[in-house]
Amino acid sequence: MSTTHLLYLHGFRSSPQSAKAQMTAAHVMRLHPHVHFWCPQLPPSPKDAMAMVSEGTSHWPRESTAVIGSSLGGFYASWFAQHMHCPSVMLNPAVNPARSLELHIGEQTAWHNPNERFYFQPQFVEELKALDVRHLPPAGPQMAIIAKGDELLDWREMAERYAAAELHILEGGDHALSDFEAYVDQVIRFCDMA
Repeated sequence: MSTTHLLYLHGFRSSPQSAKAQMTAAHVMRLHPHVHFWCPQLPPSPKDAMAMVSEGTSHWPRESTAVIGSSLGGFYASWFAQHMHCPSVMLNPAVNPARSLELHIGEQTAWHNPNERFYFQPQFVEELKALDVRHLPPAGPQMAIIAKGDELLDWREMAERYAAAELHILEGGDHALSDFEAYVDQVIRFCDMA
């Protein structure tokens, strides 16, 4: 059954304004207007973020849902796909955000609006650990797009984590996947939108 509902999960300090989220939304609207696309603004608390996503998708048909996640959103997408048993696409996904975000406890600014601030609290690290599904086999088809030039995350760690996925390892590139436009078709195809 082809996808009727597509969830996009943005990364740490990011928002639905991210270039990749906007590009995906425009692509879906133009070529698959019947698909329900949702890219929520995620709260800083991982527990609250996934509670909001779970509630917002609770009425979605499990057999025709797919998820795309970027960076921290990729970590969340793996958790979501595990619960929904749905296809997932990870874009430069955070593999162990509890470890990397421990260094970012304190006040943060939003990437797309530097005037917007939030506080990343110590307990959020424990919340991330509780969402880690690395020990479980994939519950649905996975694709991962990983840039060797990612300046924030180790591409080897990402590739190892998603060894069971359809892997696309890009020479060069960056964490933001600035050339995402070249891959959006592949991503949408993988999500099986008729």
